[in-house]
Amino acid sequence: MTRIISGRAGGTVLDVPPKGTRPTSDRVRESLFGALDSADLVDGARVLDLYAGSGALGLESLSRGAVSADLVELSAPAATLIRKNAERVRAAGVTGTARVHRANAATYVEASVAEWDLVFLDPPYDVSDDEVARILAGLAPRLSPDATIIVERAKRSAAPDWAAAGLEADRDRTYGDTTLWWGRPLA
Repeated sequence: MTRIISGRAGGTVLDVPPKGTRPTSDRVRESLFGALDSADLVDGARVLDLYAGSGALGLESLSRGAVSADLVELSAPAATLIRKNAERVRAAGVTGTARVHRANAATYVEASVAEWDLVFLDPPYDVSDDEVARILAGLAPRLSPDATIIVERAKRSAAPDWAAAGLEADRDRTYGDTTLWWGRPLA
């Protein structure tokens, strides 16, 4: 069962697509958001959740005070499910804006004119490192100066090529088979 961990919608159960997604575990989300909250990176943030799946990362951000979340998912059934999950979170009193975009992640980033403060890039494990690099390069000019980018990949995956995208590595943390890499714009 996937749920919103904390904030205004804490405890709200989220539906998860029956196939084609790999939801971030509650344990990993709890650790991730604990670190984000302690660095004051969520409250008031404009969030981008790429490969959103159930929308758990973007919706957790809204529950914790983000002002908006763009949730990007190519799968039509998953995008429909994210809309339902967003409505549940809104019904729990969350006031931030959730916008669901049914689109390819790279295409969405390249076409967007928005600016984001916090980005979650959680592609399926079979998405190539080259595709991740393409998305990071597309994101770089669309980030606020103090933005944080979180890339979630299999532990066996190579670290993102931050430098090629004009970004820099911040830190990484491994949880079982999952590694979270943190990046940011060059100072």
